[in-house]
Amino acid sequence: MENSIVKSQAYGKDCVRVVRVVRHQDGWQEIADYWVCCLLSGEQFETSYTKGDNKLVVATDSQKNTVYYLAKTLPAEKVMVPEVFASEVASFMVKKYAHVTTCHVKVTTKPWERMKFDNKGHAHSFYREGKETRWTEAYATKTNPPSAEQFTVKVNSGFYDLEVLKTTNSSFVDFWRDELTTLPDMPDRLLSTKVLCQWKFVPQTIEALQAIDYNAAYNGAKRNTLDAFANDPRAWVHASVQSTLYIMADRILNDFAAVDDVYYALPNIHYFPFDLSKFGLKNTQTDAEVYMPIANPSGLITATISRPSKGKF
Repeated sequence: MENSIVKSQAYGKDCVRVVRVVRHQDGWQEIADYWVCCLLSGEQFETSYTKGDNKLVVATDSQKNTVYYLAKTLPAEKVMVPEVFASEVASFMVKKYAHVTTCHVKVTTKPWERMKFDNKGHAHSFYREGKETRWTEAYATKTNPPSAEQFTVKVNSGFYDLEVLKTTNSSFVDFWRDELTTLPDMPDRLLSTKVLCQWKFVPQTIEALQAIDYNAAYNGAKRNTLDAFANDPRAWVHASVQSTLYIMADRILNDFAAVDDVYYALPNIHYFPFDLSKFGLKNTQTDAEVYMPIANPSGLITATISRPSKGKF
């Protein structure tokens, strides 16, 4: 006899590739290029796992079709911004299907850049270079299922694979030492990382969430990440990757009231001066000019930075 229970479940369609082109009357065109994952969950799906009963299962192919249907029928402004499109798809699912309690939609995009000639953007031609990947996810959850009259929407966003490097103005000194320590103080070093950054928006109504300027938040998070890494006057020579991370996140929270907290994962991609002493050459500390990149192992620094809770002094 089967005694096990379904502790949690969700199912859906992943890697739905959808491209939406907006064609303006003056010939100017825009493009959005997405990978979409749509997952449905609810108590009434449990029998599909435990009893093999598919009567309430919305086929994953139907979920795929819904993504394309909404990409075509929604107004362009609700498709071209990934946060808005994700929240629209999630909301559509929980409103349409009474037995769906939560819909989780994740949208990932590697944006196309508009070609420029003589400092003018081309009307309909784009290119894509190696750059970071932008993503967002929306959760629509009914507050009184199966009724679809009230539901909450949460939106998280971020980017990953933003590669940065600076050749000076980074240090790592005065760290813990014991019999297992071999790393010397590094008063100046190359610093490189591949940034993963994500931020949560303050939970609000669907109408309020869709009024947020998500592109401004994305561009601002990227700008603050790069500027803190290269220029922030509070820590021109950063004491560690940890302090760099905190400064980046703190700037985002100060600039965007709609953001609730910020998470970073920063792998410390090491560049060590190559030992050339056997050839009679100095290549350490201030003499270092030739480096050996070390992909693995790498340091990994993570943290979630949030606003102080109310009442905390």
